[in-house]
Amino acid sequence: MAKDNKNLNKKPKFSPYWIYGFVIVAFLAIQLFSSGFGGSSSKKINPSDFFGFMEQGDVEKIEIVNGREARVYLTKDALAKEVHKKSKPSSIMPFSPQPNYSFEFGEQELFQKKIESINDADNGVFVPTTFFTEENFIGNMIFSLLPFILIIGVWIFIMRRMSGGSGGGAGGQIFNIGKSKAKLFDEKTDVKTSFKDVAGLEGAKEEVQEIVDFLKNPEKYTSLGGKIPKGALLVGQPGTGKTLLAKAVAGEAKVPFFSLSGSDFVEMFVGVGASRVRDLFKQAKEKSPAIIFIDEIDAIGRARGKSNFSGSNDERENTLNQLLTEMDGFGTNTNVIVLAATNRADVLDKALMRAGRFDRQIFVDLPDVRERKEIFEVHLRPIKQSEKLDVDFLAKQTPGFSGADIANVCNEAALIAARNGKKAVDKQDFLDAVDRIVGGLEKKNKIITKDEKKAIAFHEAGHATVSWMLEHAAPLVKVTIVPRGQSLGAAWYLPEERLIVRPEQMLDEMCASLGGRAAEKVIFNKISTGALSDLEKVTKQARAMVTIYGLSEKVGNLTYYDSSGQEQGFTKPYSEKTAEVIDKEISDIIEEQYQRAIKLLENNKNKLTELAEVLLVKEVIFKDNLEKIFGERPFKKEIEERLIQSQKTEEGEEE
Repeated sequence: MAKDNKNLNKKPKFSPYWIYGFVIVAFLAIQLFSSGFGGSSSKKINPSDFFGFMEQGDVEKIEIVNGREARVYLTKDALAKEVHKKSKPSSIMPFSPQPNYSFEFGEQELFQKKIESINDADNGVFVPTTFFTEENFIGNMIFSLLPFILIIGVWIFIMRRMSGGSGGGAGGQIFNIGKSKAKLFDEKTDVKTSFKDVAGLEGAKEEVQEIVDFLKNPEKYTSLGGKIPKGALLVGQPGTGKTLLAKAVAGEAKVPFFSLSGSDFVEMFVGVGASRVRDLFKQAKEKSPAIIFIDEIDAIGRARGKSNFSGSNDERENTLNQLLTEMDGFGTNTNVIVLAATNRADVLDKALMRAGRFDRQIFVDLPDVRERKEIFEVHLRPIKQSEKLDVDFLAKQTPGFSGADIANVCNEAALIAARNGKKAVDKQDFLDAVDRIVGGLEKKNKIITKDEKKAIAFHEAGHATVSWMLEHAAPLVKVTIVPRGQSLGAAWYLPEERLIVRPEQMLDEMCASLGGRAAEKVIFNKISTGALSDLEKVTKQARAMVTIYGLSEKVGNLTYYDSSGQEQGFTKPYSEKTAEVIDKEISDIIEEQYQRAIKLLENNKNKLTELAEVLLVKEVIFKDNLEKIFGERPFKKEIEERLIQSQKTEEGEEE
């Protein structure tokens, strides 16, 4: 019983919707009051009826309001007539005389002339007419304030939506906009990703495993006087597994793990980003030891002062300043470790990269052939494979692929196999998946004329022929003239994975790239726009040789590449005279390789023509077709020796 009384005496919870309801009711009441003021409840009649009443002498006076409405007052004798008994006005203000009739008229000048003509007639009728302007002060005031009321209402709605509030307590929830949006993972959260799911990345895994091990067994390190790094920055190209590595840390570490993106700090309101940083570290310190993971940290960690042309206060810089203070400032809690990931380390602020904040930079590179094999084995687990599937072959067929690319290849291969009605995914499905991802979707129905198809065939045959004749060019896999993506044809190569590249290797690759245009020149004595991508590629290679790697004799052992990311703006780091030398050297390198490709094709014109004719018939040819036409590849022994040497090097590294 006492409990029931307690519930009865409990005050109802305040809701902001009460305010909205009160404003609406008050607005309607004021509108009703203002509409009743002034006798607008009188009976409506037509102007013709009014003129009839006026000629009969029933009208005492008439008021013209705002030049568009007439209000009619009847005489006492007229009110006794049967026709006017229903004209008694009903008003919320009975103490004020109210009109009996009202109506609206058209042209005021014509209306006044009609009244004057009746007053001037010899019927003894004269009705006085008064003019005045009536303003609805209360209504006008409400309508003038209405935009401000709407703006305030929309602002409250937006603030409540941003803070995630849906019920009462709007005042408290509005200030939740400064709270951290980090998602918390702890031992109670079901995170299944572990280090076993991260294939390759051995060096990166070793370093983050050390951080996890420190949090589990801190005495192992502190007993020798060591300190765990306060922060670790994962740097690498997109898709190399930085976020996956962080997920593994969240699954392995038995400590609270806060995960969020750099863009979660960014907001349109001033001071919100810094407030969220403070709240994030406050939560982490309360649950320490803990790990904070900030993905895409370049959203807030960009170097200060570069893009702030206006000189005004920058909200992003305020957020970065607060992050710097929390990571290493007065009162820093060393039991909170910060992990971050970015693929744009060159744009990060130097103060963020220094020791004491991010002590370690963990580079997550593209996987090599052994690491790709491990990644394939991870992503092939849920896929129904054919028994003859060779994982080593798949790893060798995907040079330059990231972990995300390999995952996409496995998924695409499964989709292709299902589309073809197969019960297992085989080797050909993976090859088709690689072609689909690298080149795009096949367009067999694309309209191509015979002359265009012939030009494409000789173009691709030119690539194949030149690359077959050069020692350091990448070995050919297949050639196709089936349109795929934006290309009308393609020559597929399997490049060697080199750690360093020599000038002769770059020159051979440039010559092979120019083989398509050279074939058009040799066969048709004409060139076309089909070599656009080839020219773009060789121009970048030649420019890199001259301006970055210092492989040009005329320019010398100089580089104009700045690895620190300090851009020069619109100015060049060399003089105009040097620029002319650079342009001339780039042009000479490309032209020399173009003439070299023409000479090779002229010496093998018959074989080039035979290869193009086979390509026109089959549309897709492979390495075997080239061996039938050209015989064994020149320099085959040298190439095999290099491959054997590279395999021995890999085996030595494994031991």
